[in-house]
Amino acid sequence: MQAESSEDDDLFEHHRIVVDKGQVPVRIDKFLMDRVPNITRNKTQNAIREGFVKVNDQEVKPNYKVRPEDIIIISLPEPPRESEVIPEDIPINIVYEDDDLLVVHKEAGMVVHPAYNNWTGTLVNALAYHFKNLPENRDGRPGLVHRIDKDTSGLLVVAKSEHALQHLAKQFFDHSIERTYYALVWGEPKQEAGTIDVNLGRSLKDRRVTAAFPEGDFGRHAVTHYKVLKNLRYVSLVQCNLETGRTHQIRAHMKHLGHPLFNDATYGGDKILKGTVFSKYRAFVENCFKVMPRQALHAKSLGFVHPTTQKFIQFDSELPEDFQKAMEKWEHYVQHH
Repeated sequence: MQAESSEDDDLFEHHRIVVDKGQVPVRIDKFLMDRVPNITRNKTQNAIREGFVKVNDQEVKPNYKVRPEDIIIISLPEPPRESEVIPEDIPINIVYEDDDLLVVHKEAGMVVHPAYNNWTGTLVNALAYHFKNLPENRDGRPGLVHRIDKDTSGLLVVAKSEHALQHLAKQFFDHSIERTYYALVWGEPKQEAGTIDVNLGRSLKDRRVTAAFPEGDFGRHAVTHYKVLKNLRYVSLVQCNLETGRTHQIRAHMKHLGHPLFNDATYGGDKILKGTVFSKYRAFVENCFKVMPRQALHAKSLGFVHPTTQKFIQFDSELPEDFQKAMEKWEHYVQHH
């Protein structure tokens, strides 16, 4: 049996299990309890009933009998807790809030979830402080359904109740959440619009990096739709819509396309990849890097079905100041050179 785990996709505690050829038939809830660490029978059965478990891409019932070579995907909408979250009085930009959920505009530079090297100062610490004053607050624990990278800015939805958490997580699992990102990338994509349908997985050389596997022989299915909004000769403003939610999906997909994100150090965008060799141009680019000292990626809009009203709601956000300033610099440069 093979089991892969990827904690930082849209749903936390994501497991993919390929059942052994010699496996005897056994109920799936019992099978998963033996295979997935720190999971209770109750949590397993709830996950199956809520549709967070798929066998060969199909939802199943708790009494389903596991068969040899079945491919089981299990995704749980609750982050692993390595330690108690400490509530911290950190300012957060709340765009919308009701009894079920809140939508937050995360600043670039803020880590979303506490983890090794970042136990404090995260968005979850800030939310725990905000939640402790609420009447129904799931024991002060914010229900994170998805996350965005530390140096990516933009919108996140957070559940305030168990019902909302399950409901939103299911929409992520079914890829029905609408998410639009703006990215400034190096160069000009050949096609004005397109779809990148290329598997992504942890790089075999460096586990911190997501790599593209165009042969489909490794990694997991990943789909990004993109559209060029503005061509600036050396760089382009691109709108990306996610169909799946893999780690570093846009960053890895755009690199695969040959257009890494501007100033994305992890994926090679922090070097001059398009333009002249003149020192004046180099100084201009360096200046842009200083203005936007991170990858040029912003989670611009978010749309989903509200867990209680069942109505589709959508939120949009302005580009942050550093992104706007970098864009203005490029626009000015292109006009005058």
